[in-house]
Amino acid sequence: MRISSFDSARNRLIIFISLLLLLVAIGIQQWQQGGKIQTDILAMLPHLQQDSLTHSALDRVESQLADRLYFGLVSPKQQDAIAAAKLLIQQLSAAKQVFTQVESGHNDIATSINKLYFPYRFNLLTQQQQQTLAKNDLTPLINHAQSQLYSAFGFASSQLLSQDPLLLYPANIQALAQSQRLNITDGILMAHEGTNSAAIVMAKGLQSAFNPQAQQAQSAVINHALQLIQQQYPEIHILKAGALFHAQAATQTAKTEISNIGSISLIGVFLLVWLTFRSAMPILMALLTISTGLVIAVVMTLVIFGEIHLITLVFGTSLIGIAIDYSFHFYCERLAQPNFSASRTIRLILPAISLALLTSALAYLGMGLAPFPGMQQVAVFCGSGLIGAYLTLILAYPLLANGKLPQPTWQLSLAQRYLQWIIPANPRTVGRYLVPVMALFIVVGISQLHSNDDIRQLQQSPASITQSENQLRQLLSGGTDNQFILVRGATEQALLQHLTALTPVLNSAQQQGEIGNFVSLARYIPSQQQQQHNYQLQQHIYGKNLPQTLAQLGLPTDLAAPLQQQYQAAKGHYLTLTELFKSPLGQQLAPLYLPANAIHSQYGAIVLLGGIKQLPQLQQRIDAIPNVMLVDKVGDISKVMGHFRHMTLIMLALALICAWAIFSLRFGRRLALIVTAIPLLAGLLSLAWLGIIGEPINLFNTLALILVFGIGVDYSLFFAESKQNDAVMLAVFMSACSTLLAFGLLAFSKTEAIHAFGLTLALGIAFAFLLAPMVSLFAPKPMQEQ
Repeated sequence: MRISSFDSARNRLIIFISLLLLLVAIGIQQWQQGGKIQTDILAMLPHLQQDSLTHSALDRVESQLADRLYFGLVSPKQQDAIAAAKLLIQQLSAAKQVFTQVESGHNDIATSINKLYFPYRFNLLTQQQQQTLAKNDLTPLINHAQSQLYSAFGFASSQLLSQDPLLLYPANIQALAQSQRLNITDGILMAHEGTNSAAIVMAKGLQSAFNPQAQQAQSAVINHALQLIQQQYPEIHILKAGALFHAQAATQTAKTEISNIGSISLIGVFLLVWLTFRSAMPILMALLTISTGLVIAVVMTLVIFGEIHLITLVFGTSLIGIAIDYSFHFYCERLAQPNFSASRTIRLILPAISLALLTSALAYLGMGLAPFPGMQQVAVFCGSGLIGAYLTLILAYPLLANGKLPQPTWQLSLAQRYLQWIIPANPRTVGRYLVPVMALFIVVGISQLHSNDDIRQLQQSPASITQSENQLRQLLSGGTDNQFILVRGATEQALLQHLTALTPVLNSAQQQGEIGNFVSLARYIPSQQQQQHNYQLQQHIYGKNLPQTLAQLGLPTDLAAPLQQQYQAAKGHYLTLTELFKSPLGQQLAPLYLPANAIHSQYGAIVLLGGIKQLPQLQQRIDAIPNVMLVDKVGDISKVMGHFRHMTLIMLALALICAWAIFSLRFGRRLALIVTAIPLLAGLLSLAWLGIIGEPINLFNTLALILVFGIGVDYSLFFAESKQNDAVMLAVFMSACSTLLAFGLLAFSKTEAIHAFGLTLALGIAFAFLLAPMVSLFAPKPMQEQ
């Protein structure tokens, strides 16, 4: 029979090479158009359904905090800490293309605050002053003012007394301080703990801390500056905090794991191929298969997403252990049928290979349905990589892999002996002994399972980074946590009123130890309603009894008239957010304010929280207040992860039912049930094992179960389609070994998500390998191909 030119091995190879060159060209074009490697862990998280104001608040918090760095220079000698901080500021400020907003404290901050607030002193009162004036009893205020007048350490001056005789204004300015532990010395913000002094320096990167190039540039400048400090001030202990250090650690961990896992997996696979086939050609073809799969995987991921996440590359190294399965089945079949040509061997295994590709593609499609951009990338990466391996087998193998292999000696006979050992002579033994033992193991193990969907497990930084950050946060009185409060109002004044109502609730939470501190605009600007109330309360001071009050203080009574004039002139003049944000203090607070715009019609204000100790109790307090909500993105995403963990298990059950229906068309209902039961049992046994060893499960465990189904069902299919059980057993053995090499190594990852994925899949594949030969007990013996 004459073979058409399209079907010829040579033309297939030409098509293969052309397709590969086209994909390489597309990949190069994608990189030139801005394709990149994404390291931001937040980029792989699910997108929450939120209203526009909440979404804007989250964006504001993340944009303001993500690229900000904090340094604490700790020394027993305060002057050394200050000098080191000035050196650090000098070095970071010089790198204008890398850092901006390099700052510490400002000596003129008090001047700028007084310039802002003093004209509105008649509208400002502390809570204690409000309570005293509400009783129309000036005696406590007069006594306090007299103590300041006659104290050597008092802050009274003749100029201040002439405009604020009861010295109310200084107490209001003191109330602005967030922490008594922080002060400014010689232009440097200082914190004190025990006998040590810590100089605080803050900086903001011009580019995202999750950008690899920005990481390198920022790290280079920081490392150089800190080396200079250590050389000049060897006693200085340096504390660091910021997303840069976590992102840098994550990038380095991912690069190391990609290199180690990929290299060890590749070396292990090549050794496996060499020991089995004792020929260089299978190794070269395996390398071609893997390379083609990886090229197509990278290009398709770039085309669809425009970038590749580092976690995708870590997961993607496991593609080595899966894509090579097609090569294993091809060469094992050639060992069993040495007289067959490459094309005839491909035709022989094509039905099983095609069904295997279909089930694996469905498994990756299931992963892609998860609401995680990172896992969607993994699904596209691995799915397209498998298609690349399949095309390599169909198009390149007929010509390139047509050479003879060394005559088989021990490989097939060893596989046959293993089958004789693992498969019971009496099929009823399976139902009588094996099934009850597995059922008991599954019930006991799964009953001990517990879940942990906390997204913090996605990225766990080294202890050196977290310890340094925690120490610095403690110095800053709790620092800023991921959770924050969002207050909303229909108008600007309604917003300030809601903020004012929230303040006593947060003060109470702080006193009860539920939070360490909070930063609210209400601390810096009362609502117009509150300012008006404060003004009216001060009528008790600046009314007709003012001369008597001045006399009690020992001040000239002729101050009464000008004071009353100043008081009357201040009526109706209120401090506004616009004026606040024009000041140096207000510029630091401006990111906390969300004005109404075309995206959201409401006004919003962010209240930052620090040192949260009892989140549930705080949540209860917030829930009871209208127009106020606690925004906990970490908690919300964790809940979403738990929800989709359950959804993934349901989806997996549906996938098993669909697979059984498809396989029934080819094998009949009974054998199709056995084929699908193998990966189901493998998954259940894996979960049981995790329960027994006390490993918590999360979404990544369930995503791994999808692949256990996709890969495990391949093993069942090959035994169901088998014409040579020994060849299939050898191929399944090699496939399982290569997959375990890849995913078994993922189980040692330092990133909990990758560890969970790898461990579950490694267990599932191991169980699938052990159970798959049982299919041959129920498969009909096929007629030999003529």
